[in-house]
Amino acid sequence: MKISIGSDHAGFKYKQAIIDMLKAEGHEVLDCGTDSEESCDYPDYVCPAAAKVTTGEAERAIVLGGSGNGEAIAANKVKGIRCALCWSEWTAEFGRKHNNCNCISIGERTIDLELALKIVKVYLSTEFEGGRHVPRVEKTMAWEQKPASEY
Repeated sequence: MKISIGSDHAGFKYKQAIIDMLKAEGHEVLDCGTDSEESCDYPDYVCPAAAKVTTGEAERAIVLGGSGNGEAIAANKVKGIRCALCWSEWTAEFGRKHNNCNCISIGERTIDLELALKIVKVYLSTEFEGGRHVPRVEKTMAWEQKPASEY
């Protein structure tokens, strides 16, 4: 699978470990940065990683930061992205099964590395259930097309 990944300085260490794991498992990784623990702005790296999914350059994206919150918000601003903030294997599994998430966000300061790696594995191995969840995902995505005056 081709996976794009991006982080700010607070997610850099986990980003590197996740890249190593993904490559060892045979995945192709598109690293959108950052390249150090020097303070930086997460949208500069997270949004390009998410955009690679919507352009078809990647099948899925992973974004990281300190809490993962800002990164999930930024990724979800990219049209076509459904980014789930994941702090457990369960949140990754149901982000895929019920929400067809095509991006996950992980906070390096909130969970240990072993759990982060497990979350990534669950995210990549879980399929969307479809069925009753399809209309819900479609309704959610339809909001991207509406002007704010129609809310």
